[in-house]
Amino acid sequence: MQLPSAIRFIALAALLGGCAVAPAPPVDAPALLHDELFDAGATPIDAAGVFAVDDAMRDFVHTRLAAQLRRDGARRGLVAALYDKDLLRLRYDDELTRNAAQTFAARAGNCLSLVIMTSAFAKELGLPVHYHLVWTDETWSRSGDIYFASTHVNLSIGNGTSPGFRVASDDADETTVDFLPSQDLRRQRWHDIGEETVVAMYMNNRAAESLARDRFDDAYAWARAAIRTDPRFLDGVNTLGVIYQRHGNAAQAEAAFAAVLSREPDNTAALSNLALVLRNSGRTAEADKVAAHLASIEPFPPLHYFNLGLTALKQGEYAAARDLFQRELRHAAYYHEVHFGLALAYFRLGDQRRARAEISEAMEDSTNAAEKRLYAAKLAWMESLRGQ
Repeated sequence: MQLPSAIRFIALAALLGGCAVAPAPPVDAPALLHDELFDAGATPIDAAGVFAVDDAMRDFVHTRLAAQLRRDGARRGLVAALYDKDLLRLRYDDELTRNAAQTFAARAGNCLSLVIMTSAFAKELGLPVHYHLVWTDETWSRSGDIYFASTHVNLSIGNGTSPGFRVASDDADETTVDFLPSQDLRRQRWHDIGEETVVAMYMNNRAAESLARDRFDDAYAWARAAIRTDPRFLDGVNTLGVIYQRHGNAAQAEAAFAAVLSREPDNTAALSNLALVLRNSGRTAEADKVAAHLASIEPFPPLHYFNLGLTALKQGEYAAARDLFQRELRHAAYYHEVHFGLALAYFRLGDQRRARAEISEAMEDSTNAAEKRLYAAKLAWMESLRGQ
């Protein structure tokens, strides 16, 4: 079976209790990089700019928040400001992973962007910051035939509580803030990561976003920067391999995936991608061996029933499509495309009430303004059909 390219994408944040794990050994970054294949200099990468505080942010902290910080203290005042609609009301938006200044200017970002901005503010106030990577089930989404697995990061910056967010710890040293309050915080586990890993995650996201737009030079430049920043961050190496694969550089892609698998033999993203490279290169027996190992770990690929549902829709098998989308929702309850597919199936089956409900759910679960506008327009069209 032909597998899609898979990339891990750091887009969400959560809270958990943690334990330490040994980091993977670093890859030989220079051996994996092939600048001659791309115009790597076309995209200047400024690692220092990820957390840089600009004049607008500095003015906000030292002028707009001054009274609150004096009253509540730096830690408590900053955390409260994150959710105060009159100060720094933020909204979730995953269209682009932003640096600290961009996130502040937009008052929006995915959870990695919000973590970066919050860290930048904390450091401006002289507060200690700690980052954590959450151990939790991956959430998959797609852009074309590239699949993205979202993992979870958070940070701890101080103590205090405020309405509108949840607190995992409130001791003399720090408080961990959750940007996804629906999560069951106390059941989760985490391990500490360094700031160089957070920077590499940011760069990996930018690489993935560029690749989704077929901007190969930009994607390579960001992925190159990610693995040079943190050679232990294997998701960046996997992304580099996907860039090579889609750019037509099969040997370089294979080397990148092999580097990941030499350190994590059961890495499902790298296994999936390596099987695809081998099959496209005509090495069917090797591809089958890799695919068999992958199937022993992960019997069904990401969004398996969703893709079967799309096929059923195209073939006019609307009841089957409905059942397949409902089955996918057991694994991806909040993925907007699954709800939209289910809405289409219901609509074709003549159940406009359920179709409207699923469109509403898709709009609620969508993660950027463009998607929400699209689903709102579709819902308005369906509403216009009522009574016809």
